[in-house]
Amino acid sequence: MSSEPLRFRQRAEELAAPLPGLLAEAEHLAATIQMGEHGRRRSGAGDEFWQYRPAMPGDPVRLIDWRRSARSDIHFVRQREWQAMQSVRFWADPSQSMNFASSKDLTTKARRARLLVMATAILLQRGGERVGLLGDANPPSANKAALLRMAETLFVMGSEAEYGAPDAPELQSNSQLVLVSDFLGDLASLELVIERAMARGLRGAMVQVLDPMEVEFPFEGRTVFQSIGGSIRFETQKANALKSQYYDRLKERQFELKDLAKRAGWLFETHHTDTSAASALMWLYQALERGS
Repeated sequence: MSSEPLRFRQRAEELAAPLPGLLAEAEHLAATIQMGEHGRRRSGAGDEFWQYRPAMPGDPVRLIDWRRSARSDIHFVRQREWQAMQSVRFWADPSQSMNFASSKDLTTKARRARLLVMATAILLQRGGERVGLLGDANPPSANKAALLRMAETLFVMGSEAEYGAPDAPELQSNSQLVLVSDFLGDLASLELVIERAMARGLRGAMVQVLDPMEVEFPFEGRTVFQSIGGSIRFETQKANALKSQYYDRLKERQFELKDLAKRAGWLFETHHTDTSAASALMWLYQALERGS
């Protein structure tokens, strides 16, 4: 019997081994977030009673709850929960630059991005939303199997490109987008995706994940800078002389990202891998709440 099938199975088991860890970590992270009593409820043409609110000019008379209004000097409308589920699609940058971690004690940017995506997806599913990955042929789903499929896809995703860019040839209405990346590459593809989202009235959020070394620039003297993929290399004898210029470039990039998000009606946040993932998850979940 050939040993090739055995080697293939062993390799497959090695590749799949981190999956339970990623899901367990995401579940644990999601458990730290206390969701509101009603999750992501929104008013609309549903069937389940949600709350009363004071009637406003323009409200149809048929919406007034006369029984409740009789107990007050004002009219009340019986507001119902919008039960139509929304879809939230995620993109976690799979490029080479995301595989960077400046210390063995820190997680890579890619690992943190996948964790935030999975934990947010878990929270959204608990709130009754459909979740999926941007560009995935499988439609967003509220089924638990969708989470495992997302984790499997995220784990095997990879790109030879030094820096990543989202690709969204088709965007569905009644959905939101979440983009997680270091956003250090060319922004043309990102701008195109957001323009397409704006054209369809889609809201979204962007999270820039950076390693602390990329924020602090703790270099002095002779230094060789090389990209993770190895295609970019730069050597200098006075790295400390570049610190001010580097800070300016980083601030400029973050201003561009904030401005792009603002023009689209999106929200933008920067997250560092040496800080709590829970704080980034809370921000992201609340950002999607505000955008719903």
